[in-house]
Amino acid sequence: MTEPTTPRPLLSLNSVEVIYDKTSLAIKGVSIDVPERGMVALLGANGAGKSTTLRAISGLLQAERGLVTRGEVQYKGQNLEGLSPQRRVQMGIVQVLEGRRVFEHLTPEENLVAASAVRGRADMVRNRDKVYSYFPRLHQRRSALAGYLSGGEQQMLAIGRALMTQPTLLMLDEPSLGLAPFLVAEIFDIVRRINREEGLSVLLVEQNAIAALEVVSHGYLIENGRVVMHDSAEAMKENPDIQDFYLGSKEGHDFKNVKHYRRRKRWLT
Repeated sequence: MTEPTTPRPLLSLNSVEVIYDKTSLAIKGVSIDVPERGMVALLGANGAGKSTTLRAISGLLQAERGLVTRGEVQYKGQNLEGLSPQRRVQMGIVQVLEGRRVFEHLTPEENLVAASAVRGRADMVRNRDKVYSYFPRLHQRRSALAGYLSGGEQQMLAIGRALMTQPTLLMLDEPSLGLAPFLVAEIFDIVRRINREEGLSVLLVEQNAIAALEVVSHGYLIENGRVVMHDSAEAMKENPDIQDFYLGSKEGHDFKNVKHYRRRKRWLT
């Protein structure tokens, strides 16, 4: 009897190493998989290497004098080495940068149109209407300057701009940053709906492990540039070390003070 074959992941990082300025080793042998239509979280403290991992996928490393020096990033089975960020967007890879970075002097409508340059007019109208269906608040504020939107509305606009490119892989870098918990819950619910209805794969980079593990199926924990744990979201939520150092415990541990704990981490033994 033939054994069933495991489907190839949409995205696969195999022992990827990144160096900045030819001297600073940022990530060290990182390996992660994102399945088709899957939602995966990359968790860790500030400076752990999460954003660098995303830039290695999106091709934005070069702008910050970074370079993949070892390993391989594969998308749909193709090695992405040497491909420009623009080409990767055309292939279906899009990154929503930390801090939102919308065009503040343009309206939400103009932001969405500007993001659709790689698509035709018919695609632009269809994609814009789809963005408004997911984010009706943007439709209500479509004529206001984006710089006057709230932080949550700007995050919705940043995700909306990404959707205008018709991605297959949506990468979100700290979407909860600076937002109230109720807005985080609302945005994550919409992202989960987009994943379900559009079939997008999602790679979510977050310090807010509590929120992230509620919406993804699997997670990776990265520390000091290395992946130190990979498991289902449910298993990670039940892991005592994750609970103490990343989900918050009675002692009040969280990502902000994770560098100062003294208890031994069992995943390192």
